[in-house]
Amino acid sequence: MGQTVTEKIVQAHAVDLPPGHEVRAGDMVTVRPHHVMTHDNTGAVIPKFRTIGAPRVADPSQPVFALDHNVQDRSEANLAKYRKIEAFAGEHGIVFHPAGAGIGHQLMIERGFVHPGRLEVASDSHSNMYGAVSALGTPVVRTDAAAIWAAGTTWWQVPRTVRVVLEGALRPGVTGKDVILTLIGLYASGEALNAAVEFHGPGVATLSMADRMTIANMTTEWGALVGWFPFDAVTAAYLRERAAVLAAEGITDRLTEAMVAGWEADPPAPDPGAAYAAEIVLDLDSVSPHVTGPDTVTVTRPVASIAPGEIRVDRAYLLSCVNGRLEDLRQAAEVLGGHRIAEHVHLYVAAASAEIEARAREEGTWQTLLDAGATALPPGCGACIGLGEGLLEPGEVGISATNRNFKGRMGSRDARAYLASPAVVAASALAGHVAAPGDVPGDEPERRFRDLGWRPEPRSVEILEGFPARFEGRLLLLPADNLNTDGIYGKDVTYRDDLTPEEMAAHAMLNYDPAFQEIAREGDIIVAGANFGTGSSREQAATALKYRGIQLVIAESFSATYLRNAFNNAFICLESPALSRAVRAAYAGQADAGARTIAGDTLTVDIARSVALWRGQEYPVSPLGPAAQELVLAGGLEAATRRRLGL
Repeated sequence: MGQTVTEKIVQAHAVDLPPGHEVRAGDMVTVRPHHVMTHDNTGAVIPKFRTIGAPRVADPSQPVFALDHNVQDRSEANLAKYRKIEAFAGEHGIVFHPAGAGIGHQLMIERGFVHPGRLEVASDSHSNMYGAVSALGTPVVRTDAAAIWAAGTTWWQVPRTVRVVLEGALRPGVTGKDVILTLIGLYASGEALNAAVEFHGPGVATLSMADRMTIANMTTEWGALVGWFPFDAVTAAYLRERAAVLAAEGITDRLTEAMVAGWEADPPAPDPGAAYAAEIVLDLDSVSPHVTGPDTVTVTRPVASIAPGEIRVDRAYLLSCVNGRLEDLRQAAEVLGGHRIAEHVHLYVAAASAEIEARAREEGTWQTLLDAGATALPPGCGACIGLGEGLLEPGEVGISATNRNFKGRMGSRDARAYLASPAVVAASALAGHVAAPGDVPGDEPERRFRDLGWRPEPRSVEILEGFPARFEGRLLLLPADNLNTDGIYGKDVTYRDDLTPEEMAAHAMLNYDPAFQEIAREGDIIVAGANFGTGSSREQAATALKYRGIQLVIAESFSATYLRNAFNNAFICLESPALSRAVRAAYAGQADAGARTIAGDTLTVDIARSVALWRGQEYPVSPLGPAAQELVLAGGLEAATRRRLGL
């Protein structure tokens, strides 16, 4: 059976694989990424790195630093943090981009760090964007970044792959932002959750690089871990242009013409016969300009249908790593040229990088936006992440060309936020209400989804010395999907650093079910529904269950961040959709009666065979390979990294 492009790229970057092992979806493997980008959170990664005890960064060419989130904060505390990050970069010979250079994801691609067929990671959720240039881009957490600095490696669980076939071509006035908003709205029921998304089909060739970056970037909001585009003439032309820019600056080894020619001759691609979990077909001809929200990315409507309601707009935003490129600014300028925004509207513009701003200034696009009444902000994240100038005030409505509109993210929780393309944002700023940029179509594509029947197969794994081949315990059912980290470990104790493990254990699951503490016993095995651990990135949502004596959690699926935090703290989590559904069906009566924690009978997990045994039946579970076992045996990623380094 052939491999998907994700499986092939992971295979090429994996270390310590058993002889003859072919990487498949569900495998947890140790990987050596090509690069790891950190931004303002570099300040939090540095102490983690020092805790590991490595004397030097293993490979100074691997990390990339870019200060981009809080660049408008000129307080001494923030400037001191920035100075410490720059000093650390200088000490270890790491490429450092200061505040004002641009947003890290844009710089990673623009400055030639991201290569087709390479595994590129960052401690930021929008790392998916690197898939626009045929790389495997995916996020990691801060502990992973510290481990990569120290040893060059971390771990990753290979996701299933969803194939998205693009047909036709976009009509005038329709953009990549409209494509991804349409996909998110049409397929908002977990079709892409925690999946790798591969884009294919004749429509790909019609998309610009800016469109591809936008689409790949916002596969994050779709719930995917990867958004990958194939290498083609558009990719080659863009990378050649970037190589020439770098060469003119004297950077001649990071991205070269010879590299581009090599990718043209042998582009990264999936194998024939690769196993896809599902297929989505989208006709680009039927995509129209869309608006998403308020306060959610999953409710999307054609702007043609929402514009007649004349929803008042107080603030408008043209910025971020998803829509702060030159093509985006040009689209907005085309709408605003020769006009002034509505008197009550504040319009903010920030380029994704200093280079983009400079080019926009040279060609007059920047001045057009300023003449229309826009307020210029420095290249960076700023208002997108709720930092700096221009945040939404209580009662206000914003429309933004950013990638997220969660309640309170861009300012007050009492404000409302919509997302749209730069052209729609510009038109709305001009009109003073949500508006279309001229006469635009309002039709919507039909839903074309096929479940291809892929299911994880039981796979035998090698058991490391000292690791148990089987786990057995009482089943403890939590019959809920989307059980979030607030439910698992409440916000009132999240920032309490003075709690002992025993005290943390006593708070586990109290927000979800106050009866959990009375029902749970040491040695239980939790079985839960889909997207377990969604929500914030708090590590205690994993460690509290571990300290409570829970052996492991088996769920239909997990939040990717929760999964990383769990294994980074030596807590086992396994996926088994079949077992989760069978157990929930068996106890449906109690769940329907309101029970939130249900004690069941004995469950056995055969690690060596990757199956769970319950009531005489076997159910596949995600394989717990040597990379995962090493994390658990060592006591977590930091300890495993120290062991790998012999410290």
